[in-house]
Amino acid sequence: MQYITTYQSPLGEILLAADEAGLIGLWFDGEKFYADSLDPEHEERNVPVFDVVKKWLDIYFSGHEPDFMPPVHMIGSEFRQQVWKILREIPYGETITYGALAKRLARERPEV
Repeated sequence: MQYITTYQSPLGEILLAADEAGLIGLWFDGEKFYADSLDPEHEERNVPVFDVVKKWLDIYFSGHEPDFMPPVHMIGSEFRQQVWKILREIPYGETITYGALAKRLARERPEV
């Protein structure tokens, strides 16, 4: 079962989605692919993982680096899993370009 709740951020409302294993989605209100991977049958309920995610977001939006990571359940293809792995390795406060991400992905996926 998937659960949803909302979080009021300084950038607008964020929809949070989770299952029993952890956070499965996070979307800003009005974004192009808003809730695109959310099951049609989901329930609005404040499950414990949302408290952890909201605490993490509070710290992040206050300009500090959170010293913990909420449980995240990454559901997706092998390709998406590899992209997310690279994204998770970007240090706090740093960015990379799509081009740099693509080059790194190509090095790690030589069979493609």
